[in-house]
Amino acid sequence: MQTQEILRMLRLPELGDLGQFFRSLSATTLVSMGALAAILAYWFTHRPKALQPPCNLLMQSEEVEDSGGARRSVIGDSPQLLSHYYDDARTMYEVFRRGLRISGNGPCLGFRNPKQPYQWLSYQEVADRAEFLGSGLLQHNCKPCTDQFIGVFAQNRPEWIIAELACYTYSMVVVPLYDTLGPGAVRYIINTADISTVVVDKPQKAVVLLEHVERKETPGLKLIILMEPFEEALKDRGQECGVVIKSMQDVEDCGQQNHCDPVPPKPSDLSIVCFTSGTTGNPKGAMLTHGNVVADFSGFLKVTEDDVLISFLPLAHMFERVIQSVVYCHGGRVGFFQGDIRLLSDDMKALCPTIFPVVPRLLNRMYDKIFSQADTPLKRWLLEFAAKRKQAEVRSGIIRNDSIWDELFFNKVQASLGGCVRMIVTGAAPASPTVLGFLRAALGCQVYEGYGQTECTAGCTFTTPGDWTSGHVGAPLPCNHIKLVDVEELNYWTSKGEGEICVRGPNVFKGYLKDPERTKEALDEDGWLHTGDIGKWLPAGTLKIIDRKKHIFKLAQGEYVAPEMIENIYIRSEPVAQVYVHGDSLKAFLVGIVVPDPEVMPSWARKRGIEGTYAELCTNKELKKAILEDMVRLGKEGGLHSFEQVKAIHIHSDMFSVQNGLLTPTLKAKRPELREYFKKQIEELYSTSM
Repeated sequence: MQTQEILRMLRLPELGDLGQFFRSLSATTLVSMGALAAILAYWFTHRPKALQPPCNLLMQSEEVEDSGGARRSVIGDSPQLLSHYYDDARTMYEVFRRGLRISGNGPCLGFRNPKQPYQWLSYQEVADRAEFLGSGLLQHNCKPCTDQFIGVFAQNRPEWIIAELACYTYSMVVVPLYDTLGPGAVRYIINTADISTVVVDKPQKAVVLLEHVERKETPGLKLIILMEPFEEALKDRGQECGVVIKSMQDVEDCGQQNHCDPVPPKPSDLSIVCFTSGTTGNPKGAMLTHGNVVADFSGFLKVTEDDVLISFLPLAHMFERVIQSVVYCHGGRVGFFQGDIRLLSDDMKALCPTIFPVVPRLLNRMYDKIFSQADTPLKRWLLEFAAKRKQAEVRSGIIRNDSIWDELFFNKVQASLGGCVRMIVTGAAPASPTVLGFLRAALGCQVYEGYGQTECTAGCTFTTPGDWTSGHVGAPLPCNHIKLVDVEELNYWTSKGEGEICVRGPNVFKGYLKDPERTKEALDEDGWLHTGDIGKWLPAGTLKIIDRKKHIFKLAQGEYVAPEMIENIYIRSEPVAQVYVHGDSLKAFLVGIVVPDPEVMPSWARKRGIEGTYAELCTNKELKKAILEDMVRLGKEGGLHSFEQVKAIHIHSDMFSVQNGLLTPTLKAKRPELREYFKKQIEELYSTSM
């Protein structure tokens, strides 16, 4: 076919007529074509670009020679494990001094009163107050050495950091006391760590500590320092039982008048004893050195001095401590929430953070709330359509919040987080791939997932920048090796790339304080930390958590069951906020306790023709049946065997919480407490389902 014929079919001018064609174009047409060309040129120069990963995402870790199958990160120029990133920041004291220097004495710690803007303490103000407080502690019989343990019993606030830095400035050791560990555990920690001085935030906590002394349960406690004002009667009560009670300001004033030169620690010196809440028995005091903490956060996140962190996860835990350390090291800012989680969104709008550390449960709530607002089939279809368009960009490595889909659908949820979040970091529990994938798209920010535990400071794996796939916890951090070992009783074999996760490197702890037996259980002779979690290597060199040894139990027929894995599948049921799966070695099947989501369940029930208040719905048998069917459906889709599916559930209307003793401070289920709390309901489920 001739060229002219093709052009005629397309109703375009023939080649011989092109000159006449262009001469006949109007000026308006030429302007329009010029405008189109300009638009195309602008799009090509401003089109979103994918984040460049620091390594080949198809090979994110590699096997270490002669190591028994251990793998290491491929990020970095040296095969040696990373112990620090900056030569001038090898201890937590030096980390803060570096932040002071590179920030140019910029804002450091932020706080706010209700409905007020954030107020800021500068880096120099924080450093000065820490020196004054530390000097004041020395005037009150504390010693500038690593044998001196100082308790901190407070919610997140600037004074927490000042107290911590005071200890580091004079080589003392911080021992956090949790708000939620309970009086028995607080007493245990004070005695185990030989704590004579505790810094507390509120008078009520001072009263709790005094009651222990009055009952002669903590005879070594001699000094309580209060961040907030208190009445003279409290001081008199302390005097009666031999405890000095002073305000933090008084101790700082004393230190200012009797200033002592800093006694900085060495990297090998103990920095913090973090008592893990545990799910059984007394807490275990993980001993972490300055070198442990610095190694763990080196290469952890890329942060600038313009970054702002919102602090609301407990400072008593290493996940929050490590992320804050990254921010201080780079001269960034940390703004504290008001202390009420219900006001967190208001705090974020006032602070406009760029870094948002969360636990998966909060991400699940965000996801569920977004979808609960799409309360018609059309709205839900539009939301899912917009999410798929953005998820396609994410798969191409493009993370942004300025697309047409953001303008139409997602800008409100982004604004609820302050509108500036560029990085979300999640850990402490498994995160749903569905939730992570959606939120990466909807929030238009980088969402990183890490895995680890207190015993390896916080993290041992982390998402590689640019890898926005889900279903794994990333590759090993540059500071540690990871290997898998056979778990014969559960049929996991390293020959298949599966086994118990073991960690070794400069971020691994030194052992449990005064507990050689449990130290020996956790650390083997070669320095490998045995985590108790089961992992699997994926083809790209990333790690997937597939099971746990710690909460495995047998059913009557001899089948092993991992309840947490099952719970992570069931929690994706739309009306389910929390679930506890229970099994018994004398029974052949599982049962469950389900807490419905108060915001989602009513609309979910209405779609099934069931009406009522939240309380009424929780007792509705038809609704309970519908929820169980939905959970079983998800279980089948998730590949659960029939013996791994619950056969009956009880609907409970109140959330499991730290306050009612059913969750640990890191929001993990306290399984023995849950089993005891729901003992009656569990017995009824078994008796009526046989």
